[in-house]
Amino acid sequence: MGISDIMRLDVASVWLALSVVAVAAGVFYLYSLILRHLAKTTVRNKVVLITDSLSTLGNECAQLFHTGGARLILCGSNWEKLETLAERLMTESDPALTFPPKLVELDFSNMESVPEVISEILECYGCLDVLIFNSSMKVKAPVQCLSLEMDRIVMDVNYFGPITLVKGVLSSLICRRSGHILLVNSIQGKLTMPFRATYAASKHAVQAFFDCLRAEVQEYGITVSTVNHTFIKTPSTNSADERSAKSVWTDVKPNSLGVTPKEMATELLKTLSSKKKEILMAHSIPTAALYVRSLFPNLFFAIMATGVRNTAAVEMPDD
Repeated sequence: MGISDIMRLDVASVWLALSVVAVAAGVFYLYSLILRHLAKTTVRNKVVLITDSLSTLGNECAQLFHTGGARLILCGSNWEKLETLAERLMTESDPALTFPPKLVELDFSNMESVPEVISEILECYGCLDVLIFNSSMKVKAPVQCLSLEMDRIVMDVNYFGPITLVKGVLSSLICRRSGHILLVNSIQGKLTMPFRATYAASKHAVQAFFDCLRAEVQEYGITVSTVNHTFIKTPSTNSADERSAKSVWTDVKPNSLGVTPKEMATELLKTLSSKKKEILMAHSIPTAALYVRSLFPNLFFAIMATGVRNTAAVEMPDD
């Protein structure tokens, strides 16, 4: 093969690479256009409530839905941060195409305030079209190390808070015979792991509640969707009340198994459009674990227990 032939091959390779890059860029741009159009057609003029809009996922949802022309009700436990979020949304958007967000201070760890907050929510626009339950409190600790007080707080935030809010606005949705309730739940609403007993229990409970609710309100034209995801790729911090258990089940979080907040927000938007009842956002390993749990429960329990025993052996001090 001569030099000229090699040069022609090199030129052809370069053109092929450029073509691949151009096609990929075109596909990405087309996907972005479709996503923006989906946002506008799905939530345009809709009243959308987002709990814990101050979280990373809440921020992503607020930005995506605000751009799509939704009439947002942003909830969070810190008023100053809510105002900052609202100001940022308005600064980054066209005021002719968007609505100023309504702000409601909501803290599910203070259940006594929730009835008053429900009245405030209903007064914002007089109705609700979409409710996105994004609030979640995580704890990791052996059962014997977690106090009953902490158990109750986790259940308030992850279970009693969402169902109290749903019960408070449900009559309004039934009267209008429309609405979409979307629960952002963890995969641990279906699959448990050691050292997460309280968290998994709260997620199982809220999953069961919304599954029952789905069947009860379908005749009124109300859609209930649940999204079960693996961990969201955000920086994690442990509270002073949380005692982390050092084990393979608590510390190992392969980055490839998680989902980004942007991926989650996009999936929620698609779910609102498709009205799909249940979505599992998990890669092959968590999905396989779900099947093993269902089909071979004894094997699943043995694997979980072995992981805990191996951790205990490694941490046992030398004599």
